[in-house]
Amino acid sequence: MHGLSTDLLLRAYACGLFPMAESKDSPTLFWVDPPMRGVLPLDGLHVPRSLRKVIRQGRFEVRYNTAFTPIMRMCAQPAADRPDTWINDQILRLYEELFWRGHAHSVECWQGKDLVGGLYGVSLGSAFFGESMVTRVRDASKVALVHLVAQLRACGYGLLDTQFSTDHLTRFGVIEVPQAQYKHELARALRAPARFSPRPEALDRLWAALDARDR
Repeated sequence: MHGLSTDLLLRAYACGLFPMAESKDSPTLFWVDPPMRGVLPLDGLHVPRSLRKVIRQGRFEVRYNTAFTPIMRMCAQPAADRPDTWINDQILRLYEELFWRGHAHSVECWQGKDLVGGLYGVSLGSAFFGESMVTRVRDASKVALVHLVAQLRACGYGLLDTQFSTDHLTRFGVIEVPQAQYKHELARALRAPARFSPRPEALDRLWAALDARDR
């Protein structure tokens, strides 16, 4: 796909599709529509006790939408466990445009002046499509995910799409749902408006909900 517009990209998300490149250096994109979709139920988040301790200790300053492009570029960089990525120049350009249009957001973990991890994704209706996570310091991306769920709950979102399920994500409560079920849940989420507007009380509300659920 050459010359893909952000309007077409948003229409594709509304149909359950998302783009990928074969590699960081690939000049083209292709659409993905998995038969099984990764979804993190917003009332089903699991936070290991050790990670709760990290978050409560405040090892990271968590910010929103202050370093969207740096987070994307960090996600696009090769790592020891990921020698190549699917984020090419066209994806960088498209999602930067979505960010400026208010449809893409980042959750960032900072230590002082250093950006050490985070994630980014796309918002449409009350659906949030997680695109990629990255960490340069232990637990940074995990902390970002917990904060994302807290904010989505507080802002009235109904669906967190993780695209795929991995062993790492299942530890947080991600499940796989068949394509037809996913598209039904997506259609319902698209009919309900929501706005990603981070709220300072969101994390406390999440802890209270998890404590009540786990009693």
